[in-house]
Amino acid sequence: MDIITIGDGMITFDPSTKGPLRFVNTFERKIGGAELNVMLGCARLGLDAGWISRLGKDEFGRHIINTVRGEGVDISEVHLMPGYATSLNFKEVQETGDGRTFYYRLPSPTETLSPESLPFEYMSRAKIIHLTGVFCAILEQNRAITLRALVWAKEKGIVVSFDPNIRLRLWSAEEARETLLTYLPYVDHLLTSRDELELLFDSKNEDELLKKLSSYQFKSVVMKDADKGSYALVDGAWKHVPGYPVTKVVDTVGAGDGFDSGYLYGLLQGWSIEERLTFANAIGAMVVQVNGDNEGLPYLEEVEQFLGKREIIVR
Repeated sequence: MDIITIGDGMITFDPSTKGPLRFVNTFERKIGGAELNVMLGCARLGLDAGWISRLGKDEFGRHIINTVRGEGVDISEVHLMPGYATSLNFKEVQETGDGRTFYYRLPSPTETLSPESLPFEYMSRAKIIHLTGVFCAILEQNRAITLRALVWAKEKGIVVSFDPNIRLRLWSAEEARETLLTYLPYVDHLLTSRDELELLFDSKNEDELLKKLSSYQFKSVVMKDADKGSYALVDGAWKHVPGYPVTKVVDTVGAGDGFDSGYLYGLLQGWSIEERLTFANAIGAMVVQVNGDNEGLPYLEEVEQFLGKREIIVR
């Protein structure tokens, strides 16, 4: 397999109207979850993607597993757990496309996972193990699971990509910093943002951030910067690749996950860092123009059309 992840899956309720959630009366049911979104993005680009997770044995869990299976993601290590409800979140979206998320995900069915129960034989099939800071923020025990997966992957020589994806609605800045810094020695490709770097290293000083990053053995460090594009750390300095103009931002949720899927696709194709960032920036721009966490994740031919590499025939 090309890529495997470990993470939660949720039902997301998207508001039918924009503005404060307390004034929204109707919602549309969709699915989401940071790691799940990345795997959906990878599968649509044509990669062989796998997902390790636990969902509630309920109608929502069945809906998620059926949808993900239909998208081509391998779900042989996703199990429905009796006695648990599938996690939920409700989104609030402002007119700008920005928003807030309200989580209802405890007790989480992922608490039935443990470091010892990880399917290592299954994971050994992956070229890349992709992990994020969201999974370890949900439950304290997930932090040990994440660390075990990282250490194991490093021992086996499997490439590790990691997106801190810090959600301060799930844990404090101090908890995030203390936990995530223990993971960095095992990470090959760090996909992050400036805000997250400043939080991780407790500094806004550019030289200090670069010095801290240089102390690790990363194969690449990428810094996402929304509509401005993205940066890669090359020879001790940031190399900028511009983003793409968007006429109207509809929903920013999932753009970072889409970026990750594009970057990882390029990595697996052996592309240069500039090519990876260009491709990932394009996907991020495409995602923000569509409502939903993953509905805007494109197929490969759609990205090629967006980049002008494939002709668009509309009728």
